[in-house]
Amino acid sequence: MGGLQVIVAAICWGTLGIFTTYLHQLGFDSVQIAILRVVTAAMMLLMLLPSLWTSIRQLSVGEILQLSLQSLIGVLGMTVCYFIAVNFVGAGIAVSLLYTAPIFSLVLAFFLLKEPITKKSFTLACIAVVGVALTTLSENFTLSWGIVFGLLSGVCYSLYGILGKKALHKHYPPTLVFFSSVVISAIALLLLPMTYQTYATAFTMPAITWLWVMGLSLVGTVIPFFLYMSALHKLPATKASVFTVFEPFTAIVLSIVLLHQSLNGMQYSGMILILLATLLNSIKLPMQRHRQLTEVDAQV
Repeated sequence: MGGLQVIVAAICWGTLGIFTTYLHQLGFDSVQIAILRVVTAAMMLLMLLPSLWTSIRQLSVGEILQLSLQSLIGVLGMTVCYFIAVNFVGAGIAVSLLYTAPIFSLVLAFFLLKEPITKKSFTLACIAVVGVALTTLSENFTLSWGIVFGLLSGVCYSLYGILGKKALHKHYPPTLVFFSSVVISAIALLLLPMTYQTYATAFTMPAITWLWVMGLSLVGTVIPFFLYMSALHKLPATKASVFTVFEPFTAIVLSIVLLHQSLNGMQYSGMILILLATLLNSIKLPMQRHRQLTEVDAQV
């Protein structure tokens, strides 16, 4: 049941690129789509505030600042960069570049958390680099900006887990990490006039616009998180992370079937190498698994 819940969550996450593309077609830019996703999801998550209030009151000023940094970089930054990448290179390549996050985590964890880089991790990083190089083949200069923002989304994604691990003690509920990461970014966005302009525009659009917005916020954000968190009560986070490989496969299949986005053979090979490196990075050796603590995975 735990594995099934992670698979369904990963499939939900894989729909983000599709909803983003539909909203782009309606005239929204990447920043506006990020606003619609984050702020709408935050409104839904406010229902959790009463149950989390005790934990929130226990946070120190330093932890609140680090959680704010995690939110603005790991959620808002990742969302904007990923949606820009989808607009340039399509959902398939964008989600593959997003999945370079574990590779960036190796380097960032080394500097920020003093975690050593193993030979296995270094080898997988090299494989991922080759994969990224292959995905850029046959792309012209304009589309290369999509590659840049796709990689930046991977950097932001990796920082989400690292900053969250650095900020919180293990006794805090994982739900608090997700709640704070979305709500803090939403609060920052509510300080911008562009947020209110975006919602004003959305209310003048066809009714189907809100179907795509709810898809971003509910299907692509809130539902998969709760499925993933429920699964972590049934199996270790390291094992759960293996099943999240269904996210990029979902995005790739949906982009081909629904958006008719075509890729060449080299690009498919590059995506396979990136996904292979990510999958192997999630599989621990016996002694490593024995030492692994059950914690919130960076994929959340």
